Amino acid sequence: MAGNNVNFLEYSSRQDLVASVTQILANDLISAIKVRQNVVFSVPGGGTPAPIFDELCEFDLDWKRVSIILNDERWVPESNDRSNTKLVRERLLINKASRATYISMYSNNLTPELGIPKVEQRIERHLPISVLLFGMGADMHTASLFPDGDNLKKALSSNAPILLPMRAKSTAEARITLSAKVLNQSKIKHLVIFGEEKRAAFEKAIDLPNILAPISAVLPRASVHWAS
Repeated sequence: MAGNNVNFLEYSSRQDLVASVTQILANDLISAIKVRQNVVFSVPGGGTPAPIFDELCEFDLDWKRVSIILNDERWVPESNDRSNTKLVRERLLINKASRATYISMYSNNLTPELGIPKVEQRIERHLPISVLLFGMGADMHTASLFPDGDNLKKALSSNAPILLPMRAKSTAEARITLSAKVLNQSKIKHLVIFGEEKRAAFEKAIDLPNILAPISAVLPRASVHWAS
């Protein structure tokens, strides 16, 4: 299956997908390092990428030239169990990958609106993203681009800023997210999804406008990796 310039790859098991995607990401990072002095690797939070992080952190590549940023973050302290940063620090930024630079998406401000200027300063000079790993919810959101997000229209616009605050009835906390523009400008993009529900959502999203299926804003030129 292919559409929207998407390369759809199906795996016999989740274990096979994890092993394959980990190797692909390592190769992509190694190739990017040959072209750029410093490369940016953007990753999602949640349970889906965790086993990929567990394997990728053991790969022997020049991690000192890799900067890691999240696709999005919950506006909670980095020690909070709900923090995507906590997951990345515990599962990816260890072993050989501990030499990578982490660019935090959180600042000690009361709201994401107050923190965004400081966080944008950290991120802007590193763009564009060299390698993007992203996920999708059954509601067809990616990063914090939720169908019911209060800033979704702005986040999808062609002149969107780097970062936006996002609140939605479907989420417990305020969030900060890279805009669709920044995500879509990534040099290489890999979407990983598991299960029949998410495959059905992905197939539906291909033919829907971005405002109804935000994931579709980031799909062009992406490789989509799926296992049941």
